[in-house]
Amino acid sequence: METPWWNDDDLLLAALREAEEEARAVPAEFVRAGKAIFTWRSVDAELAALTYDSAADEDLASSLRGAETAPLRALIFATPELTVELQVEAEALVGQLYPPRGGVAETLLATGEEITAPIDEDGNFVFRPVPAGDFRVCCRPHSGPVVMTGWVRL
Repeated sequence: METPWWNDDDLLLAALREAEEEARAVPAEFVRAGKAIFTWRSVDAELAALTYDSAADEDLASSLRGAETAPLRALIFATPELTVELQVEAEALVGQLYPPRGGVAETLLATGEEITAPIDEDGNFVFRPVPAGDFRVCCRPHSGPVVMTGWVRL
């Protein structure tokens, strides 16, 4: 009768080596993105629904591209209590909370990196430079619910 692998040290070590090699085969960027998506830190955040994206509005998108000071893209995310408006400009991601209130905004990148910016009492916040790659914004107002946008790809 053959000895089960868990009772044979050589077979056990070989199985562990194989498992370690398989774990290394996963690209590090996938691991970071997975951790960023399922972070418990924002488990209490209310997911805001995308209610407007200027990229889907052909007439507005073409008129915005022609204006020098117009945003490159405008997005609106909403919950029953708060609305988050985002404007992608040439050098910054500009946001506004409605109704206005102060707090902290975070840009969460798919790589796992987080960038923090204050939200002033008028509900305004700015991230410089514009996030590269996929990102989402989490707003933590001083009063009211924590709100998180869906993932955005520019």
